[in-house]
Amino acid sequence: MQYRKLGKTEASVSAIGLGCMGMSFAYGNPQDIAAGEQESLATLSLALELGVNFWDTADMYGQGANEKLLSNILATKRDDVFLATKFGFRFNDDNSYSFDGSPKYLKQACEASLKRLGTDVIDLYYAHRIDDQVPVEDMVGAMAELVQEGKVRYLGLSEASAASLRKACSVHPIAALQSEYSLFSRDIEGDILNTARELGVSLVAYSPLGRGMSTGTLTNTSQLDAGDFRRNLPRFQDGNFEQNLQTAEALSAFAKNKGITAGQLSLAWLLAQGDDIIPIPGTKRRKYLQENAAAVDVKLDAQDLASIDEILKNNQVAGTRYTEGGMKLVNR
Repeated sequence: MQYRKLGKTEASVSAIGLGCMGMSFAYGNPQDIAAGEQESLATLSLALELGVNFWDTADMYGQGANEKLLSNILATKRDDVFLATKFGFRFNDDNSYSFDGSPKYLKQACEASLKRLGTDVIDLYYAHRIDDQVPVEDMVGAMAELVQEGKVRYLGLSEASAASLRKACSVHPIAALQSEYSLFSRDIEGDILNTARELGVSLVAYSPLGRGMSTGTLTNTSQLDAGDFRRNLPRFQDGNFEQNLQTAEALSAFAKNKGITAGQLSLAWLLAQGDDIIPIPGTKRRKYLQENAAAVDVKLDAQDLASIDEILKNNQVAGTRYTEGGMKLVNR
């Protein structure tokens, strides 16, 4: 494994991290997710053997279940993991959710996460979104108090605009901005990414495999379980999916010619965008973890990158990355 510096901190994290959400939430039926817990634990253990020390979770993933799952490994391996979690989404009685970035709630959320994770400190604590009802400065100010109390080491934001990132950094250093970034989602390029670089903030790329689209293994939406939340995303709807599949097939063909998988091509492309980019592909299976980790050894030259850009120019991505409601919560 190779390692990258996180923002302006002294922390060193694996160049490819591990997104843990799918082990407890979103991808698949709840009963299937629960049945696969042993494989998830084996994947977490293997991650440390491979040097993948940057783990990403959130309190909303399985309504706390994902943090509890990680606690099984953290109980004996806490010092080996650079642990990131997030706060903000609150589930309502009807299973809908709302976002709360208030100082009062975030401190309650932090205490709850510490308890579920079985640790006394969180390495990187993110605001899962920006609350349009709470000034960014107030939210980050309260997060900074958690640092002063020793409960959190570094602060991060997720899906924040350039303006929000600037406001946050005026209050306390922000180590990382986590945003969706992949061959299928490049909307942060420009103002947001440029601002992060100006401020010395690392870009942690979630869904770096396009939620499975760019791996070349998803060829029909019928492969998605009934409980898989991708069924509700515009890019996976009729018409859009077929168009996006053409892009995936073109990328897969290019990867095959290089002797690598389409997923490895996607991760190598992200790593080639700069040393401040840290992708966190999610998986609950050891075989995919090994494949993803090996992407650090893939080198793409200028011609490769130009060819990939050409493929993307000739194959436009169809559909937004979230529903209309979800899109209102990002980049704000």
